Amino acid sequence: MDKFVFPRSASSDGHKPIRRRRWWRSIAELDGRLSSKYRHELSSLLLKSYAEIGAFSHLYHIGGRRCPTHMHRIGDIVEPSRPAPLRREGISGLEFDTKGIYLASVTKSGCLTIHDFETLYCLSSGLSPCSEEDETKHLLHLSARQLDVIRWNPSNQDEVACTSMQSNEVLLFDIGYVSSEPVEVLRKRPTITVHGCEVLRGLSDIAFTSIDKSRLLASDVYGSINIWDRRISNLPCLELTTNTRSTINSIQLNVENRIVFGASKHGIIYAWDLRGGRTSVAFQSHNEVCHPPLTSLKVAVLLEKIRHLKAQSEISSREIHSIDLDPSCPYQLAFHLADGWSGVLDTNTFQVTHMHCPPPAWLNGADISSSYSYLRKPSWLPTCSIYAVGSSSDNGVHLLDFYPGPDSACHVDFKEDTQSISEEKKQKSRNKFVPLSEGVTACAAHPINSTIIAGTKQSSLLVISQRHQCHPNDGYPLVAVEEFEHLQIFQQALQGV
Repeated sequence: MDKFVFPRSASSDGHKPIRRRRWWRSIAELDGRLSSKYRHELSSLLLKSYAEIGAFSHLYHIGGRRCPTHMHRIGDIVEPSRPAPLRREGISGLEFDTKGIYLASVTKSGCLTIHDFETLYCLSSGLSPCSEEDETKHLLHLSARQLDVIRWNPSNQDEVACTSMQSNEVLLFDIGYVSSEPVEVLRKRPTITVHGCEVLRGLSDIAFTSIDKSRLLASDVYGSINIWDRRISNLPCLELTTNTRSTINSIQLNVENRIVFGASKHGIIYAWDLRGGRTSVAFQSHNEVCHPPLTSLKVAVLLEKIRHLKAQSEISSREIHSIDLDPSCPYQLAFHLADGWSGVLDTNTFQVTHMHCPPPAWLNGADISSSYSYLRKPSWLPTCSIYAVGSSSDNGVHLLDFYPGPDSACHVDFKEDTQSISEEKKQKSRNKFVPLSEGVTACAAHPINSTIIAGTKQSSLLVISQRHQCHPNDGYPLVAVEEFEHLQIFQQALQGV
């Protein structure tokens, strides 16, 4: 646009023409591309717009009878004072497929459900006359033993895998078949004690490679990661090990499928090199061999290097609930700790660059024992480095600004009291807490429109997105007309990125 605008020559009275700054909004509209800085500037509007717009309890049936999760939910309503160890309730895993058409969820009670996202969204937005989810819209609803994790196969979107810390098996289901039986079962090699008894080494997390639909990784409760090549056998062909017996709660493969990251119960992040380096683990090798990690990092030691954090807080080693790589910035590895702290590890420098430390759960009178009984599983939003984390002490979700730079509100070098930072910039560099009706255990962000689905301790699904009709008496801040226009541009750009 600027090339069609000619500067006005100096007037006869000697006054120079006024030079106006470039119209930054039109650049995004004409180019159709958004820089990371532009997305960060507009992400504050996106954060402001989030609210709970729908809630769906897991009161479903299987074969005309109430499913196990339904029964546990009713039991908690009738007997709310039951001891916590007897409860097998709560969403333990959530994930969208790559196109955001389906949402897979698993519960502690053993229900695997494939939801149609459009149905959930239309019900939440008031676009459907019915207010409850239609069970006939479920693509799949199965009941098994306790389930702790669910993953879509990125190379085969008809396939989901799930497992449990109480099982040595990975169950693979094809959503194209209406069957309660898995199409394939991968098993871990049995461990036999000196007395001849088999030891259950339950599986805690699953990761697929994006280059081959037949290769799968799963971490276990004894500090190792098993790798299967399904074309060869249903038993692991490789094992990645640590020097401890600590449970590996979460694993992540990097974009190039070369590095595997694992987070342990003892607060350590491990990294294995699958293709090169001094502990190379080539996929071509199909012998049952064990491989030590390339490196290991204790998160508490890294946090002690942050001087102002160490001066204000007592830093101790905490269990890592989850790790997750930023889809819009692949070198940012987010981690979430048992005490509710969240941060980012830069995998290039192995330094902690971002931290968010909410008030401890006991300060708000929350039940600490029940908080630690759930592994919270946060999620990145797809394009703007915002991390959605269920609160450890309140009913709600934190939306954290983990933008890769000192402009981020959570960056360890961010200085909010510096005079050089304008008030407008402070407003843009801010986190958001969204109050919800139930406590959150897991989050999943839609890969296109950034709608957040939160799984709760009561096995409900909460839809967090923009309200279609806002009124001043709702208790939620309204978005100004100009801001709303910017938000629309941002969301349209997200769908085209």
